[in-house]
Amino acid sequence: MSAWAYTLIPALATVLGAAVAAVRQPGPAVTSAVQHLAAGVLFAAVAGEILPDLKHQQSPIAVIVGGALGVALMLLVKRLGEKAKGSVGLIATVGIDILIDGLVLGIGFAAGAKQGLLLTGALTLEVLFLGIAVASKLKQTSGSAGRVVGTVAGLALLLPLGALLGTPVGALPGPYLAGFFAFALVALLYLVTEELLVEAHAVPEQPWTTAMFFIGFLGMLVIEEIAT
Repeated sequence: MSAWAYTLIPALATVLGAAVAAVRQPGPAVTSAVQHLAAGVLFAAVAGEILPDLKHQQSPIAVIVGGALGVALMLLVKRLGEKAKGSVGLIATVGIDILIDGLVLGIGFAAGAKQGLLLTGALTLEVLFLGIAVASKLKQTSGSAGRVVGTVAGLALLLPLGALLGTPVGALPGPYLAGFFAFALVALLYLVTEELLVEAHAVPEQPWTTAMFFIGFLGMLVIEEIAT
């Protein structure tokens, strides 16, 4: 099965999250727990899959260029998110975010099938929360649950599009591959530190919600060991 086909899993999770939020939004504690869990899973995917492949490329200049482009793009997305006003701004910003997620997933499959599958699981949790968050905000301006879910479903289609753009990376020469891996590394770390954990810490911390980060991290490491 090709990489874009696997993106249908997180795409469906995005729509599912939107449908849940359109009917009844989860409480702050549950949302925070899911965010901690997703952050732990993504962090483990970065440490166990993307980083080792990047170190084996031995192309420092490509790593610097790819990482710098990743930082610049993610900061630009953050800036656009801060300036976004109304539903159109929100949809545009989230659309860019989801497209980058799909691109990262395509790059992950370029690294190998195991890396791609593990990233699929990690990003599924991330976009599940994203679907809930976007639907909750859109519901405040659009009273129709069907319209909200339909809008999020349209955004979810950007995941396979991003994967199609990222899949050919595997055929590139070593230095270019290293640059794309560095880009993917920065994008995933940004998701963990500047989106998931920031949002998770917006509500009062509880021991069990914090523990979900380490459950996700250790759970992903166990899955990696079993898959090896």
